[in-house]
Order: sequence, then C-alpha cells, then structure tokens
Amino acid sequence: DQNLRLTLWKGEKGSAQAILWSTEDVNGIECKFKPFRGDAGTMPADIAEARYVRYGVSDDVLKGGRPAILTADMLDELDRFDMAAESVRPVWVTFDIPEDVEAGTYTSELIISHKGWGKKRLPIELEIVNHTLPAASEWAFHLDLWQHPSAVARMENLEMWSDEHFEAIKRQMKPLAEAGQKVITTTLNRDPWGSQTFDDYEDMIIWTLRKDSTWSFDYTVFDRYVEVMMSLGIKKQINCYSMLPWNNKLNWYEEKSNAFKEASVSPQSERYEEMWGAFLQDFVRHLKEKGWLEITNIATDERTPEDMEVVVKLINTYAPELGFAMADNHASYRRIPNVRDCCVAQRQLYLTKEEIEERRAKGYVTTFYVCCSTFFPNSFTYSQPWESELLSWHAISKDYDGQLRWAYNSWPHRPEYDSRFRRFGSGDTYQIGSYGRSTLRFERLIDGIEAYEKVKILRKKYAGRTEEMKPVEDILAQMARMKLTDTTLPWHDIMDEARQKLNAASNELAK
Repeated sequence: DQNLRLTLWKGEKGSAQAILWSTEDVNGIECKFKPFRGDAGTMPADIAEARYVRYGVSDDVLKGGRPAILTADMLDELDRFDMAAESVRPVWVTFDIPEDVEAGTYTSELIISHKGWGKKRLPIELEIVNHTLPAASEWAFHLDLWQHPSAVARMENLEMWSDEHFEAIKRQMKPLAEAGQKVITTTLNRDPWGSQTFDDYEDMIIWTLRKDSTWSFDYTVFDRYVEVMMSLGIKKQINCYSMLPWNNKLNWYEEKSNAFKEASVSPQSERYEEMWGAFLQDFVRHLKEKGWLEITNIATDERTPEDMEVVVKLINTYAPELGFAMADNHASYRRIPNVRDCCVAQRQLYLTKEEIEERRAKGYVTTFYVCCSTFFPNSFTYSQPWESELLSWHAISKDYDGQLRWAYNSWPHRPEYDSRFRRFGSGDTYQIGSYGRSTLRFERLIDGIEAYEKVKILRKKYAGRTEEMKPVEDILAQMARMKLTDTTLPWHDIMDEARQKLNAASNELAK
C-alpha cells in the first residue's frame, strides 16, 4: 500500500517514513510536496518536510561480542541526495499541522524525482480531528533531557562561552524547546560527572578562594546560559549539578597561588561543609537577585542515600529556600522527604500511583529514566525507533509526570558517522545530532509525548464522557500491569492498538 494515511490534531506534528529503492544508480533525488487540499480548505505544501535518513556505525549490545552494525538514525536536511543501485534510502516525512486549520480530510502527494526526471507520486491523506494540541511550551509532560554546552563548542570548533558559542547553543537547543523541554541543566562546579563523556563539562560558575580564606563566586556564564535557554521557552526548572560530583572532585581558583586547584572532598568532611555552606548562602542571594530561586533545584545523579542525606541536611541548614532534585536508583525517595523533582530508574524502581498523587498534590514532579542499564525499551541507535515512543506510553500508563534522559547532546567524536562510545550502548550519550539535526529516536519521542498530551487533554476536557474514553483507559490499564522490560510481549502491536483507540476516541469526542 503506497497510500499514507495519518490522523492528527490541529497543532500536532506527525511523522511517517517513505522507503526508496531502485535497480539503477539514481542521482539528484528530490522530494517535494503538493499543497494539501480538502473540502474544508487548503494547507500549504510547506507544512510538510522530507529529510534524508543517514546510516551510522553502532554496536548491538543484545548480541554477543557487540558486533559493529549500520543503523538508520540521523536526519539530514539535504535539498537532494544520491542513491546507489539496489540500495534502500529511507526518507523521513514530517507534517506540522497549523492550529487554525479547519478539521477535515486533506490530500496531497509526495513527489520524488531525480534531476527533474522519473517522477514518482506517493498519495498522502491527512485526517485532521477537531481538537487542538497546544504549543509545546504548554505541554504537561515533564521532559528533562540533560544538555551539554561544551560538546557544542567542540563540535562547531568554537571558543568556549564566546558569543558564537552561545548562538550555536541556541540553535542546538531549539529542537529541544520545541519538544516541550522543561528543565535547564546547569553545573555548579567543573565536570560533575567525572569525564564520563567525550567532552568534559566546563565551568559555569568560577569558585575563588581569596587570600583571606573567604569565597567568592562568578555566575557570569551560569546566568547567560540560563537566559539563553529561557529565551527559547525552557523556564520551568533550573537543575544544578552537583553537590555530589562523581569522584567527589571540586575545582576552584586560589588567589594565593594564582592557580586553579582540584581535590577530592568527602561529603562527610568539615571541609565539604565549609565550602558548600559558603556557596549555598551566596547562591541563594544571587538567585533571589535574578528572580530564579523558586524554580532552582540542587540536583544529584545516582548517589548513595547516605551522601544525599548529607546534601539535604546542608541545604536545610544553609539554603532552605532551594529545592532538591535527584535521579534515584536506590529508593532514596522513601528516605528523603520533600524531594521537589524525583526521577526513579525505570528498570529498578516503581512509585505507586498513590505515592505519585501524594507528591503531585504538593506540587512535586515525579518522572522515570532509562539509561545504559536498560536494554529494552530504550533509545540507543540500535534500538527500534518506536521504543522511544513506547516510553511515553509507559509514562501515561503509570501516571508519571514525564521522563528524564541523561544526555541530549553528549556526542562521541563524530556522531554523524559513529554512535559508539566506550562501553555505553551506542547512542546512549545523545538523542539528537550535531548542528540541530534530529534523529529517528527523537522524532518518535515527540510522537509519544504528543500521545501523552492528548490523553491528558481528553481526560480533563471530557471528564463526564467516560464511555468514549473507556477503550483508551482499558488498554492503558493493561499496559500498566505488564512488565515493560519483557521483550516477549508484542509491545509494538500493543502501542499501535493504543494509538488507534486514542484516535477513535478523539474522533468520537469531537462530534
């Protein structure tokens, strides 16, 4: 079947894939769209975009020996491309539906040609349902993909924290904002993750130990980075890593020796409290001046409950106005009360719906994460792209507020060619390509978030019409009872059925 049919809401971004194949070499392939016409009106051709799917090297952790394989991942915005004889070239097609379009059925064609010859026409039919998906900045889904500004500087060969670097950061983070990102990832000290990435995280805040043994702190870069992210619409939270850096290493400038110093400082030591106590008090002062205090959290990543309890104690002593956030794989949330932003490891821990609702009543956020320890479902380059969408269906079935992923753009050396990095699963360190280029994984992540938003909107707007929503609620309850990591279950088919039932409910409720 060469007909493409999609059911979409107003304001929704929908995706599909066309597969090209030829018996001969074909050069200069172009993909263009005709306007979308229907009884209710017309949508211009530029609501649609076709991007060439690139293949890169990855490895397959699920197979012994981790053999190198080619996988489709990054999307290139090329005007035209070549295709060798008897090879396959996928084309990713995206439809960005205007909010002001009239509901109805619209038809168009994807026209594929090479140097103006041999045109192939693929019919497109879009059913636009009479519901509106709001702008991504208004979505409820709490998306937290950790940003890595140092990687942007290296990839584009720019001076760290220069004007050009901040402009590149803005370009790179724009797709993240358009996916509904809620959190700004900042650092309190140099490289809190201890060189786990190809690029170390450079300082956002410069600590200075004066000659009189007092401390001062330079927030120039921190402030500018936060302001750039907020200018894109990412402004719900600022999460600051970390009072518990990996290896406990801290970095500062010492006036006495006129040099930068680095040392491992144990959280149980007096020196740790002296350093962080001084910082926390000054940080609160600065955040109040900027008007950011109420949205700022001290954040930790997979630290032990004992160490996190030390951090919480210091926050309560020196900066009780600050929030606390954690990515948790130790069930620490049951030992540490009042965690404003709690994210639990999907493979290891589950909060009950009652626990989530109790936290939500306090205004707290509860999410889950997957990382290198979860083979399925995940968003590695060797994962099936639809697994990224499945994670959002998991979020809605378990009533989570959203999800976290440890890296949006911590790229390896050349991600456009090779997604492998050390012993991490291929693609684990990034979800989007360099220069703002999207990936199949990232596109399917957005599809899942949109499904999450639709369920939330229909539940709220049509709270009294439970009959139409019952098929959706039934399959979500079924998904919640299943073990997500069970690869013997037909998860793709289950998700496809859930999507169809959501489309049917949308149509019924629109009448």
